Formats: sequence, structure tokens, C-alpha cells
Amino acid sequence: MRNILITGGAGFIGSHVVRLFVNKYPDYHIVNLDKLTYAGNLANLEDIEGRPNYTFVKADIADLDEMRRIIRDYGIDGIIHLAAESHVDRSIKDPFTFARTNVMGTLALLQAAREYWESLPEKYEGKRFYHISTDEVYGALELTHPEGVDAPFSTRASSGKKHEAYGSLFFTEETKYNPHSPYSASKASSDHFVRAYHDTYGMPTIVTNCSNNYGPYQFPEKLIPLFINNIRHGKPLPVYGKGENVRDWLYVEDHARAIDLIFHKGKTADTYNIGGFNEWKNIDLIKVIIKTVDRLLGNPEGESERLITYVTDRLGHDMRYAIDSRKLQRELGWEPSLQFEEGIEKTVRWYLDHQDWMDRITSGDYLRYYDDMYTNR
Repeated sequence: MRNILITGGAGFIGSHVVRLFVNKYPDYHIVNLDKLTYAGNLANLEDIEGRPNYTFVKADIADLDEMRRIIRDYGIDGIIHLAAESHVDRSIKDPFTFARTNVMGTLALLQAAREYWESLPEKYEGKRFYHISTDEVYGALELTHPEGVDAPFSTRASSGKKHEAYGSLFFTEETKYNPHSPYSASKASSDHFVRAYHDTYGMPTIVTNCSNNYGPYQFPEKLIPLFINNIRHGKPLPVYGKGENVRDWLYVEDHARAIDLIFHKGKTADTYNIGGFNEWKNIDLIKVIIKTVDRLLGNPEGESERLITYVTDRLGHDMRYAIDSRKLQRELGWEPSLQFEEGIEKTVRWYLDHQDWMDRITSGDYLRYYDDMYTNR
């Protein structure tokens, strides 16, 4: 039996990865390690919590001694590392927490894994440290085609109506790092530490950088669940600046499928970009969400557009992210399974059908955070 440690497994992307591995690999023992901060929620995994091949451990990845104990006690031979502070706005307010978790936490995990694996007779044979990162480490691309042009390539995730690109350049695995926010700087640093542990100690590592994810179980500080919930309650929809920033969107289950494939078949010490070739300006995406939510709630078409409220732009707001994931398609045969319109419909329906899940987490500290972020902007 393989013993796989998945960090951040009670969060948004992590819970989808944990569920996939627990269900797909009954001969694996999946150890889910999560600190259960504000975005970690064990309710995301209620359907698998009783499985015999699943264990949850509450711990802080920045606690080196605890990482040593967990990796040793569970005989961990593979690590899928998703635990991270991930919201740019929070990093602007509190960069030190991001440095502690994303940099020092990753370093503690690397060191604990190195010490344990090097103590074994087989050393690094059959081991893998897989670090999940973000496209934000690459910086920002220029909006050279603000009107949108036909995209030079597409995947099944690309919009079925008219797939457009808003610039001539895309992030590839060779793009130089140029992070702009405290969040992306912390992730870039952690990426470098992972690669350094391969180059220095020979640890079998792998890094992936993914575009924006959407889907069920996402904490509603992020755009899509935030706006679905606000439309349901008739609350303002806060749009940064003019809403012209562009992001590439991927359904979270497709990201989990890619992680599974890369963990098992990816090349050691390599990097893979994961994305959907699915660029949307924020304001256009918001209008799709409004149209979908209004239809499913039985509201007149476009009724909730009146809730759009333009607020002061985020400090250092990157203009455009766009991932080129053709290497992953070419070398490992991965591509998304859901077209964007299908994914948005599925996502909106999930949040509307799970209002109890949303209501449980949008109270207390969340309300205080929301007021702090968007009041008087």
C-alpha cells in the first residue's frame, strides 16, 4: 500500500483531490493534513470521511517537528502539497502570514520529507514530492487585444460561444517568474525551494502552475461563489476597477484529474502548466454568472445586473493571466472535460442546491472580513 500525504485537503482544490484519490485508489492510504483555517472545511469531505483508506490529521505545515512525526509515523512515500494561503487581497493586508505558510511551511515539509526518505534503505526510490502552484508567479501579461481576437488554440474548456484571447502572449513553462503581489511572491519562493531540493539533494520533485479554478466547495471570498451568494441575497456585486482584468478559468475537477495524472506519470523535476485556454474579462464573466443565477432562481433575465457595484481597484492588480497548457496535452494526454458554459451551469446549480453549506460558512468571521474588504471602497 502506498501512503500519500495530501496537504490542504480540506480546502477547495484539495478536497477534490482527496476525494478523487480516496475513491480511485482503494489500495492507497490517503492522509489528509490540514490546519483548518478559515477556508478549510471538513464538511467538504463528509461523503468519504468513513472510508478505511482515509485519515485526517489536523496540523500546521510550518511546524517542522510535527511534519517529521507525521511523515515518519504514517510512512509517507508521496506528498501532494496544496496547503497555502491563497487570496491576494488577504496577502496585501497580511503578507507575513503568507510568507510563514507558503514559504516556511513548504520548506518544513520538504525538510521533513528529505530527512525521512534519506533515512530509508531505498532512499528516494518510489518517492515523489508534488508541489501545486499558481500561474500568478509569472506576473502579468499585456492586454494587447482588449477587444478580443480569435484564440490561436482551444480545449474542451474553451467557451462554446466565441473563444477569444485578449493578448498575443501566454504563460508557458519557460516564462520567467515575475510575481507582483505578496501572495504570488510567496508562491514563487516556495516553487524555487521545491526545485532547489531536487537540484541539491536529488529529491524527486515536480511543480505545476494552474490558472483560476471554479466549482463546488470554494470559499466565498473568491469571485464566483461570492457573486452567486450575493445575487441570492440581493447584495451588491463588488467589481474591481472597470472589470477589465482577464483570467483563464478551469473547472476544479479537471484540475484534480490533471494532478492525478501528473503525480503518477509526470517527469521528475519537470514543470507543467494546467489551464483551459478559457480567457474571460471579469465583467463578462460576472454577466454570465448573473444570467445563469437569475434564470435558475426564476428572476427576470438581467435583473441582478443592477447589483453590479464598481469599487476601488486592488493594489497592483495584474491585468491578464493566460495559460498555455499544450505541453501537458502533448506529453501526458490531458485536456479539460467540461466546456465553460457547462461548468458554470454545474457550479451555480451546486451552490444553489447547497445553500446550507454556504450559510454555515458565511457568518461570524466571514461577515467581518467581507465588511472590512468592501465597505467604503
